[in-house]
Amino acid sequence: MANTEGVFSDLFNAAGNTTQNLAENVLDGASNVTNAAQEYANICISIATGATTTALQLIQDVTSAISSSLNPKQ
Repeated sequence: MANTEGVFSDLFNAAGNTTQNLAENVLDGASNVTNAAQEYANICISIATGATTTALQLIQDVTSAISSSLNPKQ
């Protein structure tokens, strides 16, 4: 179990490996949260852009209809 450096060396190595694994898991978790937040932001932006485009198209259609009714074709 212990190598030529002794039991304490094995303990320090085990603690170091555990700490490194924990740090990697925390970083992976933070990355996943960041990715999820970015996806959510992209979806919100897409919805807002679509709603804005639809609203602008509706305004354009209403304006066109009003213009057509005020200036009938001859």
